[in-house]
Amino acid sequence: IDVIGDLRDVIAMGARTVNVGVASRLSALLGPFHTPKSDRAAIQFHYDVSNDFYALWLDRAMVYSCAYFRDAADTLDRAQEQKLDHICRKLFLKPGDRFLDIGCGWGGLIFWAAQHYGVHCVGITLSHRQHEHVSRKIRELGLENLCEVRLADYRELDEQQRFDKIASIGMFEHVGRKNLPVYFRKIYQLLEPGGLVLNHGISTSLMKGKELSSGFGDFIDRYVFPDGELVHIAEAMHDLADCGLDARDVECLRPHYAKTLWHWVDRLDRNAETAQRYVGEKSYRVWRIYMAASAYAFERGWISLYQIVAGRPKQDGSLPYPLTREHIYSDFPA
Repeated sequence: IDVIGDLRDVIAMGARTVNVGVASRLSALLGPFHTPKSDRAAIQFHYDVSNDFYALWLDRAMVYSCAYFRDAADTLDRAQEQKLDHICRKLFLKPGDRFLDIGCGWGGLIFWAAQHYGVHCVGITLSHRQHEHVSRKIRELGLENLCEVRLADYRELDEQQRFDKIASIGMFEHVGRKNLPVYFRKIYQLLEPGGLVLNHGISTSLMKGKELSSGFGDFIDRYVFPDGELVHIAEAMHDLADCGLDARDVECLRPHYAKTLWHWVDRLDRNAETAQRYVGEKSYRVWRIYMAASAYAFERGWISLYQIVAGRPKQDGSLPYPLTREHIYSDFPA
Protein backbone atom coordinates (compact mmCIF):
# COMPACT_ATOMS: atom_id res chain seq x y z
CA ILE A 1 0.00 0.00 0.00
CA ASP A 2 1.43 3.37 -1.01
CA VAL A 3 0.31 6.47 0.86
CA ILE A 4 1.32 9.87 -0.45
CA GLY A 5 1.71 12.59 2.14
CA ASP A 6 3.32 13.50 5.43
CA LEU A 7 3.70 10.44 7.68
CA ARG A 8 2.59 12.50 10.66
CA ASP A 9 -0.85 12.83 9.07
CA VAL A 10 -0.87 9.22 7.85
CA ILE A 11 -0.17 7.75 11.30
CA ALA A 12 -2.68 10.06 12.99
CA MET A 13 -5.36 9.06 10.45
CA GLY A 14 -4.60 5.37 10.98
CA ALA A 15 -4.82 5.71 14.74
CA ARG A 16 -8.27 7.28 14.43
CA THR A 17 -9.60 4.34 12.44
CA VAL A 18 -8.42 1.47 14.62
CA ASN A 19 -8.14 0.72 18.32
CA VAL A 20 -4.44 1.33 18.88
CA GLY A 21 -2.79 0.91 22.26
CA VAL A 22 0.49 -0.34 23.66
CA ALA A 23 1.66 -3.85 22.97
CA SER A 24 4.05 -6.22 24.61
CA ARG A 25 5.94 -9.01 22.87
CA LEU A 26 3.38 -11.18 21.03
CA SER A 27 5.68 -13.78 19.47
CA ALA A 28 9.10 -15.23 20.10
CA LEU A 29 10.64 -15.76 16.70
CA LEU A 30 14.00 -17.08 17.75
CA GLY A 31 13.31 -20.02 20.05
CA PRO A 32 13.63 -19.76 23.86
CA PHE A 33 12.91 -16.23 25.03
CA HIS A 34 15.71 -13.94 26.31
CA THR A 35 18.52 -16.46 26.53
CA PRO A 36 22.04 -15.26 25.62
CA LYS A 37 21.69 -17.14 22.30
CA SER A 38 18.27 -15.71 21.39
CA ASP A 39 19.20 -12.19 22.49
CA ARG A 40 22.34 -12.33 20.34
CA ALA A 41 20.26 -13.39 17.32
CA ALA A 42 17.65 -10.68 17.97
CA ILE A 43 20.25 -7.92 18.26
CA GLN A 44 21.99 -9.03 15.09
CA PHE A 45 18.63 -9.16 13.27
CA HIS A 46 18.02 -5.49 14.04
CA TYR A 47 21.45 -3.86 14.13
CA ASP A 48 23.39 -5.82 11.51
CA VAL A 49 21.23 -4.51 8.68
CA SER A 50 23.78 -2.09 7.24
CA ASN A 51 25.99 0.54 8.87
CA ASP A 52 25.62 2.67 5.73
CA PHE A 53 21.83 2.51 6.03
CA TYR A 54 21.84 3.76 9.63
CA ALA A 55 24.35 6.48 8.74
CA LEU A 56 21.83 7.93 6.25
CA TRP A 57 19.42 9.07 8.93
CA LEU A 58 21.26 9.05 12.25
CA ASP A 59 23.38 12.00 13.41
CA ARG A 60 27.09 12.27 12.60
CA ALA A 61 28.03 10.26 15.73
CA MET A 62 25.48 7.54 14.81
CA VAL A 63 23.67 7.67 18.15
CA TYR A 64 20.64 5.38 17.93
CA SER A 65 18.68 6.53 20.99
CA CYS A 66 16.67 9.50 22.22
CA ALA A 67 18.37 12.87 21.74
CA TYR A 68 18.20 15.76 24.22
CA PHE A 69 16.83 19.06 22.93
CA ARG A 70 17.83 22.01 25.08
CA ASP A 71 16.08 24.18 22.46
CA ALA A 72 13.32 23.23 20.03
CA ALA A 73 15.46 24.52 17.15
CA ASP A 74 18.44 22.30 17.98
CA THR A 75 19.76 20.24 15.08
CA LEU A 76 19.81 16.47 15.53
CA ASP A 77 23.62 16.52 15.65
CA ARG A 78 23.64 19.05 18.48
CA ALA A 79 20.79 17.36 20.36
CA GLN A 80 22.62 14.03 20.33
CA GLU A 81 25.85 15.62 21.57
CA GLN A 82 23.78 17.26 24.34
CA LYS A 83 22.35 13.84 25.21
CA LEU A 84 25.80 12.28 25.44
CA ASP A 85 26.96 15.11 27.69
CA HIS A 86 23.74 14.94 29.72
CA ILE A 87 24.56 11.32 30.54
CA CYS A 88 28.18 12.06 31.41
CA ARG A 89 27.15 14.90 33.74
CA LYS A 90 24.48 12.82 35.45
CA LEU A 91 27.07 10.11 36.10
CA PHE A 92 29.45 12.75 37.43
CA LEU A 93 32.25 11.36 35.24
CA LYS A 94 35.76 12.45 36.11
CA PRO A 95 39.22 11.67 34.69
CA GLY A 96 40.40 8.19 35.50
CA ASP A 97 36.92 6.70 36.07
CA ARG A 98 36.41 3.18 34.74
CA PHE A 99 33.25 3.40 32.63
CA LEU A 100 31.16 0.60 31.11
CA ASP A 101 28.62 1.19 28.32
CA ILE A 102 26.23 -1.77 28.07
CA GLY A 103 25.00 -1.90 24.47
CA CYS A 104 27.43 0.70 23.14
CA GLY A 105 25.96 0.92 19.62
CA TRP A 106 28.32 2.67 17.23
CA GLY A 107 30.42 4.05 20.07
CA GLY A 108 29.14 7.61 20.38
CA LEU A 109 28.99 7.63 24.19
CA ILE A 110 32.36 6.02 24.89
CA PHE A 111 34.06 8.35 22.40
CA TRP A 112 32.43 11.42 23.98
CA ALA A 113 33.25 10.25 27.52
CA ALA A 114 36.87 9.53 26.65
CA GLN A 115 37.47 12.73 24.70
CA HIS A 116 35.64 15.17 27.00
CA TYR A 117 35.95 13.53 30.43
CA GLY A 118 39.15 11.49 30.22
CA VAL A 119 37.58 8.26 31.44
CA HIS A 120 38.65 4.69 30.61
CA CYS A 121 35.79 3.17 28.62
CA VAL A 122 34.66 -0.36 27.84
CA GLY A 123 31.76 -0.74 25.42
CA ILE A 124 29.98 -4.03 24.79
CA THR A 125 27.67 -5.01 21.92
CA LEU A 126 26.21 -8.16 20.37
CA SER A 127 26.27 -6.66 16.88
CA HIS A 128 29.18 -7.70 14.67
CA ARG A 129 28.84 -4.61 12.48
CA GLN A 130 28.79 -2.27 15.44
CA HIS A 131 31.82 -4.02 16.91
CA GLU A 132 33.74 -3.65 13.65
CA HIS A 133 32.75 0.03 13.35
CA VAL A 134 33.73 0.92 16.92
CA SER A 135 37.01 -0.98 16.70
CA ARG A 136 37.94 0.96 13.57
CA LYS A 137 36.91 4.34 15.05
CA ILE A 138 38.97 3.73 18.19
CA ARG A 139 42.04 3.40 15.99
CA GLU A 140 41.10 6.37 13.80
CA LEU A 141 40.53 8.64 16.80
CA GLY A 142 43.69 7.48 18.56
CA LEU A 143 41.75 6.34 21.63
CA GLU A 144 43.41 2.94 22.10
CA ASN A 145 44.57 3.94 25.59
CA LEU A 146 41.09 5.01 26.72
CA CYS A 147 38.55 2.92 24.79
CA GLU A 148 37.90 -0.79 24.32
CA VAL A 149 34.98 -2.56 22.63
CA ARG A 150 33.98 -6.16 23.24
CA LEU A 151 31.58 -8.47 21.43
CA ALA A 152 29.88 -9.69 24.60
CA ASP A 153 26.62 -10.21 26.46
CA TYR A 154 26.28 -8.29 29.72
CA ARG A 155 25.70 -11.59 31.52
CA GLU A 156 29.16 -12.76 30.42
CA LEU A 157 31.12 -9.94 32.07
CA ASP A 158 33.57 -10.86 34.83
CA GLU A 159 32.32 -9.42 38.11
CA GLN A 160 35.91 -9.20 39.38
CA GLN A 161 36.46 -6.34 36.91
CA ARG A 162 34.42 -3.57 38.50
CA PHE A 163 33.56 -0.13 37.18
CA ASP A 164 33.09 3.28 38.78
CA LYS A 165 30.28 4.23 36.39
CA ILE A 166 27.97 2.26 34.09
CA ALA A 167 25.54 3.39 31.39
CA SER A 168 22.91 1.37 29.57
CA ILE A 169 21.40 3.48 26.78
CA GLY A 170 18.61 2.02 24.65
CA MET A 171 19.53 -1.56 25.56
CA PHE A 172 16.98 -1.96 28.36
CA GLU A 173 14.20 -2.79 25.85
CA HIS A 174 16.04 -6.02 24.95
CA VAL A 175 16.41 -7.30 28.53
CA GLY A 176 12.91 -8.73 29.03
CA ARG A 177 10.70 -8.57 32.12
CA LYS A 178 11.80 -11.96 33.46
CA ASN A 179 15.46 -10.94 33.26
CA LEU A 180 15.18 -7.61 35.08
CA PRO A 181 16.47 -9.08 38.37
CA VAL A 182 19.37 -10.72 36.50
CA TYR A 183 20.14 -7.45 34.70
CA PHE A 184 20.09 -5.16 37.74
CA ARG A 185 21.90 -7.68 39.93
CA LYS A 186 24.67 -7.93 37.34
CA ILE A 187 24.99 -4.15 37.26
CA TYR A 188 25.16 -4.08 41.06
CA GLN A 189 27.93 -6.69 41.05
CA LEU A 190 29.89 -4.84 38.35
CA LEU A 191 29.81 -1.52 40.24
CA GLU A 192 32.34 -0.46 42.80
CA PRO A 193 30.71 0.51 46.12
CA GLY A 194 29.82 4.17 45.68
CA GLY A 195 29.58 3.71 41.89
CA LEU A 196 26.75 4.99 39.70
CA VAL A 197 24.65 3.62 36.85
CA LEU A 198 22.40 5.44 34.38
CA ASN A 199 19.67 3.32 32.81
CA HIS A 200 18.05 4.95 29.76
CA GLY A 201 15.14 2.92 28.40
CA ILE A 202 11.69 2.92 26.84
CA SER A 203 8.77 2.00 29.08
CA THR A 204 5.16 1.08 28.51
CA SER A 205 2.35 3.12 30.02
CA LEU A 206 0.55 -0.03 31.18
CA MET A 207 1.35 -2.03 34.30
CA LYS A 208 2.03 -5.77 34.27
CA GLY A 209 -1.11 -7.85 33.87
CA LYS A 210 -3.17 -5.19 32.05
CA GLU A 211 -4.64 -6.15 28.67
CA LEU A 212 -2.38 -5.02 25.84
CA SER A 213 -3.39 -4.48 22.24
CA SER A 214 -1.81 -3.00 19.13
CA GLY A 215 -0.98 -4.05 15.61
CA PHE A 216 2.22 -2.06 15.95
CA GLY A 217 3.44 -4.35 18.73
CA ASP A 218 3.00 -7.48 16.62
CA PHE A 219 4.52 -5.74 13.60
CA ILE A 220 7.59 -4.51 15.49
CA ASP A 221 8.15 -7.90 17.11
CA ARG A 222 8.06 -9.65 13.77
CA TYR A 223 9.91 -7.24 11.50
CA VAL A 224 11.93 -4.83 13.64
CA PHE A 225 12.81 -5.86 17.21
CA PRO A 226 12.37 -9.62 17.70
CA ASP A 227 11.85 -10.40 21.39
CA GLY A 228 11.77 -6.75 22.44
CA GLU A 229 9.75 -6.19 25.60
CA LEU A 230 8.70 -3.04 27.46
CA VAL A 231 7.97 -2.74 31.17
CA HIS A 232 6.43 0.03 33.26
CA ILE A 233 8.79 2.42 35.05
CA ALA A 234 7.38 1.18 38.38
CA GLU A 235 8.49 -2.38 37.61
CA ALA A 236 11.97 -1.21 36.69
CA MET A 237 12.26 0.82 39.89
CA HIS A 238 11.04 -2.11 42.00
CA ASP A 239 13.55 -4.60 40.57
CA LEU A 240 16.36 -2.05 40.64
CA ALA A 241 15.83 -1.42 44.35
CA ASP A 242 15.33 -5.12 45.07
CA CYS A 243 18.83 -5.77 43.70
CA GLY A 244 20.41 -3.29 46.10
CA LEU A 245 20.68 -0.24 43.85
CA ASP A 246 19.72 3.16 45.30
CA ALA A 247 17.86 5.45 42.84
CA ARG A 248 18.91 9.12 43.00
CA ASP A 249 17.48 10.79 39.89
CA VAL A 250 14.63 9.97 37.49
CA GLU A 251 13.85 12.02 34.37
CA CYS A 252 11.20 11.51 31.68
CA LEU A 253 12.38 12.33 28.15
CA ARG A 254 9.22 11.31 26.30
CA PRO A 255 8.84 14.55 24.27
CA HIS A 256 12.50 14.35 23.30
CA TYR A 257 12.08 10.88 21.80
CA ALA A 258 9.08 11.89 19.70
CA LYS A 259 11.12 14.78 18.31
CA THR A 260 14.14 12.52 17.70
CA LEU A 261 12.09 9.98 15.79
CA TRP A 262 10.53 12.60 13.51
CA HIS A 263 14.03 13.81 12.72
CA TRP A 264 14.96 10.25 11.77
CA VAL A 265 11.86 9.80 9.62
CA ASP A 266 12.47 13.06 7.77
CA ARG A 267 16.12 12.20 7.15
CA LEU A 268 15.21 8.70 5.94
CA ASP A 269 12.62 10.16 3.56
CA ARG A 270 15.20 12.55 2.14
CA ASN A 271 17.46 9.60 1.42
CA ALA A 272 14.78 7.15 0.28
CA GLU A 273 16.44 6.04 -2.96
CA THR A 274 19.82 5.47 -1.36
CA ALA A 275 18.24 3.65 1.60
CA GLN A 276 16.42 1.25 -0.71
CA ARG A 277 19.66 0.65 -2.58
CA TYR A 278 21.36 -0.33 0.68
CA VAL A 279 18.67 -2.52 2.28
CA GLY A 280 15.91 -3.02 -0.29
CA GLU A 281 12.38 -1.66 -0.47
CA LYS A 282 10.96 -3.96 2.21
CA SER A 283 13.40 -2.93 4.95
CA TYR A 284 13.07 0.72 3.96
CA ARG A 285 9.27 0.54 4.33
CA VAL A 286 9.55 -1.34 7.63
CA TRP A 287 11.88 1.22 9.22
CA ARG A 288 9.90 4.17 7.90
CA ILE A 289 6.56 3.07 9.32
CA TYR A 290 8.08 1.71 12.53
CA MET A 291 9.78 5.00 13.37
CA ALA A 292 6.79 7.14 12.44
CA ALA A 293 4.45 4.95 14.48
CA SER A 294 6.83 5.06 17.43
CA ALA A 295 7.01 8.86 17.25
CA TYR A 296 3.22 9.02 17.37
CA ALA A 297 3.11 6.57 20.30
CA PHE A 298 5.51 8.78 22.27
CA GLU A 299 3.43 11.86 21.47
CA ARG A 300 0.25 10.13 22.68
CA GLY A 301 1.87 8.77 25.85
CA TRP A 302 1.40 5.10 25.00
CA ILE A 303 5.12 4.62 25.58
CA SER A 304 7.70 6.76 27.36
CA LEU A 305 11.43 7.11 27.99
CA TYR A 306 13.08 7.39 31.40
CA GLN A 307 16.63 7.99 32.57
CA ILE A 308 17.24 6.54 36.01
CA VAL A 309 20.44 7.34 37.90
CA ALA A 310 21.14 4.88 40.71
CA GLY A 311 24.16 3.63 42.60
CA ARG A 312 25.63 0.89 44.72
CA PRO A 313 25.84 2.29 48.25
CA LYS A 314 29.00 1.93 50.27
CA GLN A 315 29.05 -0.31 53.33
CA ASP A 316 27.89 2.55 55.55
CA GLY A 317 24.93 3.22 53.25
CA SER A 318 26.33 6.41 51.75
CA LEU A 319 26.33 7.14 48.03
CA PRO A 320 28.39 10.19 46.99
CA TYR A 321 26.31 12.35 44.67
CA PRO A 322 25.82 16.14 44.30
CA LEU A 323 23.09 17.65 46.46
CA THR A 324 21.57 19.58 43.54
CA ARG A 325 21.25 19.21 39.77
CA GLU A 326 23.47 22.17 38.99
CA HIS A 327 26.19 19.87 37.65
CA ILE A 328 23.79 18.73 34.91
CA TYR A 329 22.50 22.07 33.67
CA SER A 330 25.59 24.27 33.37
CA ASP A 331 26.29 25.74 29.95
CA PHE A 332 26.83 23.26 27.13
CA PRO A 333 30.05 23.76 25.09
CA ALA A 334 29.52 25.95 22.03
